[in-house]
Amino acid sequence: MNGLHLIADLHDCRCAPCFLLDASGLESFCVDACQRHGLTVVGRLFHTFHDAAGQPAGVTGTVVLAESHLAVHTWPEIASVTLDVYVCNFSGDNSSKASALFDEVIERFAPKSRQCTSVGRGRLAPVK
Repeated sequence: MNGLHLIADLHDCRCAPCFLLDASGLESFCVDACQRHGLTVVGRLFHTFHDAAGQPAGVTGTVVLAESHLAVHTWPEIASVTLDVYVCNFSGDNSSKASALFDEVIERFAPKSRQCTSVGRGRLAPVK
């Protein structure tokens, strides 16, 4: 296996605050973005959390890709988001697709600050 895992902590997001609470809207955006960048969506699950008063309080969502996944978690009370994009490169190099997707999702949340990490995963099969 060989892959690329992109991880971001986004702070002081300047997107519309309701976007951090809208599981359906966030799901549509993430699925569409994955498809725009040439990745193959095979499943999805987005869940809205609620506070003690029953009001929406954040979203956790995952888009399962044939190439691996996108995961997002929102904390509207602190205008923050965590984001993971992981792609395997088993049958072809999907790194540029993952990077473009990652950049688009970050841009949509419009954070004032961010911490991003790129991790190479796995190793190439041994040469025979």
